[in-house]
Amino acid sequence: MTRILHVIASPRGLQSASTAVATTYIDALREADPSIEADILNVWEEDLPEFGIEAINAKYAGISGTPLSIEQKAAWKKLAPLVERIIRADELVISVPMWNYGIPYRLKHFVDLVTQKDYLFRFDETGFSGIATARALLICTRGVNYATGTATPEAEFDYQKSYMLTWLRFIGIADVRTVTLEQLLFGSDAESASRAAGVAAVLSLAAA
Repeated sequence: MTRILHVIASPRGLQSASTAVATTYIDALREADPSIEADILNVWEEDLPEFGIEAINAKYAGISGTPLSIEQKAAWKKLAPLVERIIRADELVISVPMWNYGIPYRLKHFVDLVTQKDYLFRFDETGFSGIATARALLICTRGVNYATGTATPEAEFDYQKSYMLTWLRFIGIADVRTVTLEQLLFGSDAESASRAAGVAAVLSLAAA
């Protein structure tokens, strides 16, 4: 059975272009293969634990090889179910809008929780190695044109797609496809055209 984990980073439901396009992709896959299992992880609805003092102390205790206290073990154990959903997935579909040139803070919270030594990566004196084995589809939406626009060139302003691609590679996911929707804040015609292009792109990927 193929398992898809859809990480939703927008709080806007299907009003969100990123969520809507990702849902279209997953629906197309499941129409072709009803046995596909879709796990929906909406960072705005998920009860994400805090990464407070006990968790950060557990992190450093683990790095140094120091035994964890009861409180630290409890804080660390809360991260495991989120990590397991990534590890079990055959494909990650991450739909993320750009907020202030970066990603929504709830998605950053999620990334900070799961990106831990021996959960999603290992390291030694030779460097880092990721543990995740899924492939990924990253769907990014932006209000203006960062790809070819001269006022906000992607090389200077993009801390959204570039960040997510770096994170995916870091945790071990090298097979990443991207679909980017630009100019969603330029009126209904521009938004409709961008959404249509995004839908066409993901339907082509699903068919392939």
